[in-house]
Amino acid sequence: MLGSNTLGNGWVVPADDAAITAAADLLRGGQIVAIPTETVYGLAADASNADAVAHIYAAKGRPDFNPLIVHVPDLAAAEELAEFGPLARQLAEAFWPGALTLVLPLREGAKVAAAVTAGLPTIALRCPAHPVMQAVLAKSGLNLAAPSANKSGGISPTRAEHVLASLGGAVPMILDAGPCKEGLESTIVAIRMENIEILRPGPVTAETLQTFSKLQPSQQTGEKIEAPGQLASHYAPTKTVRLNAQVAEDGEWLIGFGTVAGHDNLSPTADLAQAAAHLFDALHRADASPYRSIAVADIPDKGIGVAINDRLKRAATR
Repeated sequence: MLGSNTLGNGWVVPADDAAITAAADLLRGGQIVAIPTETVYGLAADASNADAVAHIYAAKGRPDFNPLIVHVPDLAAAEELAEFGPLARQLAEAFWPGALTLVLPLREGAKVAAAVTAGLPTIALRCPAHPVMQAVLAKSGLNLAAPSANKSGGISPTRAEHVLASLGGAVPMILDAGPCKEGLESTIVAIRMENIEILRPGPVTAETLQTFSKLQPSQQTGEKIEAPGQLASHYAPTKTVRLNAQVAEDGEWLIGFGTVAGHDNLSPTADLAQAAAHLFDALHRADASPYRSIAVADIPDKGIGVAINDRLKRAATR
């Protein structure tokens, strides 16, 4: 039994060699497995297996119009699935492995289940940096579709226990490698006439991306879903969320930042990278608290703060 410990109905196992081998066997057999990445924990399945991908949608309760990110071991594997222009290749070479997802034209004959792209002519691809996800990719020999390992619309998981609390026995194995380093989902970009459009802000910031090409204003209308994380209400706790709070009102759990102490603090030193890494973990704690609602301190809207505020605005939308 891999020395597993059972918590609730799900299997949580330390991500050692034996567990990685077992996870690869499950994935090749058409099962789903929760795997850590540097951003959040992902719910992975063989991207070429329609039944396996259907397990992801069923476990998450995910709407079928919302496409999935496919995780690949390297650029060569990505080029078998998508058409890469010069800028896309330049971005992949600069940021892969890492927290950048590229939305690119789907290559004719690409071996991906139709549900992965949600009927779109594009595919979202990322080469992750986390050693456990890379080890599973290598051991399984698969490209892995892997959205966040939680119920659709809920708070993203940055620890194995978050996955277990959200999905429980719906996942036969959860590989535990501790908290995720980045703590926010990847930046997603599309290439428009060799310009970059940010579809979802994340750890790779606009300031960094604009050194490669002009940034095109977002065309997102709220109706057209081109990539994960674009739904108006997303990343949401069960409690209501109030933003830009200076003090807690009656019945509120306050998540602080900098000099706003709160019940919890994303970064007492006002470090935005630290705040990003702690955001979802703090939201999970706030949601589990006995308080009836959640307040969050003001976060500067610069650098990775743009991604933090994107997640918070969607978490506060009802």
